[in-house]
Amino acid sequence: MFLLLLIVLLIQFFTYWIFEPFTSFLEHVLEIRLFPIIALLFLILLFSGKNIKRN
Repeated sequence: MFLLLLIVLLIQFFTYWIFEPFTSFLEHVLEIRLFPIIALLFLILLFSGKNIKRN
């Protein structure tokens, strides 16, 4: 039982250690003040004429 608990705690620790910098970076990039710029770029790409198939 304690071995299983130790394994789970190690997995959680290493998962946090590996993914914490990535999530911190994404949190910084996707802050609310940058959201309008990202949303505008997404809408431009979504409604651009290049994405429409023409017969």
